[in-house]
Amino acid sequence: MNHTPYLLLRLFFGAVLLLLTLSAYCWLRPDTVVYDIRVINSLWISAAGYILTAVSINKLFSFPGRQSLLHILPTVVLSYGGIVAVCAALFLRFSNSFVLSHAFIALIFFSADFWLNSRHTPLMGFIPTGRAAEAEHIPYAQWLRLDTPVLPENVRAVVADLHSPDLDAAWQKFLAECSLRGVHVYNIRQVEESLTGRVKIRHLYENDLGSLLPHPGYILIKRILDIALVLASLPLTLPLMLVTALAVKLDSPGKVLFIQNRVGQGGREFSIYKFRSMKSGADSDGARLASVSDQRITRVGSFIRKTRLDELPQLFNVLTGDMSLIGPRPEQKALTEEFEHSIPFYGYRHIVKPGLSGWAQVTQGYAGNTDETQIKIEHDFYYIKHLSFSLDLLILLKTLKTVVSGFGAR
Repeated sequence: MNHTPYLLLRLFFGAVLLLLTLSAYCWLRPDTVVYDIRVINSLWISAAGYILTAVSINKLFSFPGRQSLLHILPTVVLSYGGIVAVCAALFLRFSNSFVLSHAFIALIFFSADFWLNSRHTPLMGFIPTGRAAEAEHIPYAQWLRLDTPVLPENVRAVVADLHSPDLDAAWQKFLAECSLRGVHVYNIRQVEESLTGRVKIRHLYENDLGSLLPHPGYILIKRILDIALVLASLPLTLPLMLVTALAVKLDSPGKVLFIQNRVGQGGREFSIYKFRSMKSGADSDGARLASVSDQRITRVGSFIRKTRLDELPQLFNVLTGDMSLIGPRPEQKALTEEFEHSIPFYGYRHIVKPGLSGWAQVTQGYAGNTDETQIKIEHDFYYIKHLSFSLDLLILLKTLKTVVSGFGAR
């Protein structure tokens, strides 16, 4: 969906808010000289922070799924904080109170803007032919079935299967008239992907899988960020790992670490590290997915799985280059071979490095059977198709929420 008009509107309000901040600053400090270098620097730093926040939020909220108000605060802090850090490193003079005040005003504005927009669910009409016949089951939109080529007044978008042979001349004329009247016409495949965050692949040609190869520049920068973020987190994560290791050791007999071969980028196997959350020998009967209330899981194991503390040793997998912080979760070799036979194009998820957290984990949760794994793969394909730092940031924010809520854990 096109979010550009909303971005332009937010930028317009940004200019108004900046003038209001300047007016309030001058009113509270009568001795302020507007053309003073500290004021000028404060103005453009605040403007840059607001623009970066607006662009980031616009990009984050263009991705599918129900967004959270909790995403606003980290985005504002990262945007303003990043620019202030660069300016401080360059020894530029600016007013801390001015920039902080403007950041606080921006936080209130973007929070109110999100709250107002989240109250309105778009009403979309759909033509019940071909793949669009089940459109009303797609979430995050209100659907109105169109049985005749007549457009209701309150519908501003129409969805159809543009490749369906049942889309006769009358419907085609109707769609053309909709476009001429400024009503958006979408193909069901486009809407399905935009609203669900899943890429369904029925034929090899459908999604041009060759184009899913990530850009080398993105991969290089992401690798640098992975290493930097892991090293920066060690003062916090190392004590957590020590406490978790002690809890696992005292809770049940067996090794603290669970080491298992998983399939990574390019189909290559590597050893993944986790804190043991199951009883020793729980996998002696072969590889199988965990189920709800799985009796193999220990008391401490249940807690560390819910809070994702069992995944912390994988930070060392990130440092060695076998994994990334964000990417599809790696599976066991036996399960991978099984899914490659039962799920079309399963192997394409190995185009990128597996991750500590991923789009499927924060959107769907845990997959416990082949059908759920099929949906998980469709989420993975969406991530690979839309690889970007914006999507990585959104997954990171959703991961923090997931850790607090325990969403999807088993």
